[in-house]
Amino acid sequence: MTDEDVLAEFRAAGALLEGHFILSSGRHSANYLQCARVLMNAERAGTLALALTQTLPRELRQEIDVVVSPAMGGIIIGHEMGRALGVDALFLERPEGTFEFRRGFALKPGQKVLMVEDVVTTGLSSRQAMDAVREAGGIVVAEAALVDRSAGEAELGVPFYPLVSINFPVYDADALPPELAAIPAAKPGSRKN
Repeated sequence: MTDEDVLAEFRAAGALLEGHFILSSGRHSANYLQCARVLMNAERAGTLALALTQTLPRELRQEIDVVVSPAMGGIIIGHEMGRALGVDALFLERPEGTFEFRRGFALKPGQKVLMVEDVVTTGLSSRQAMDAVREAGGIVVAEAALVDRSAGEAELGVPFYPLVSINFPVYDADALPPELAAIPAAKPGSRKN
């Protein structure tokens, strides 16, 4: 899939939003990608996962033992990536603010993990999730994401394979352009803080 093909899927799902949004990083943007909407259709989610799988080098695909995703945003695409790769897909939760495996999920020591996210903005959530995987005995070999919003600046410490890179401008709260400051801000993501 080309970048335009991917964006067409977001538009078709009503998942490319325009307005004034507060991102999980705390920064502000006039655009928001609601990945949950693009993934709510199982066929579309599967198509996007197959395309994302194809961005991974063949030798990397062959060494992945398990896919791990952080809840909530990464669960659906992580599950579909597990299906596309023919491996199990687990997810991490943070009931007390720190990622952990629950629901009977566990890694075997030395299992090679592909971390899968919906959107990477700063990479903080990914790094925290990777720390939890390492604490559980896994080895993170790479990360894949539907969207890289970091302008290529996310430092993940492993090879990173996004399906599409989108560089919408983002702003600190005290440096909003007048047209954005004039619109009430919404926080559409799954995290409240």
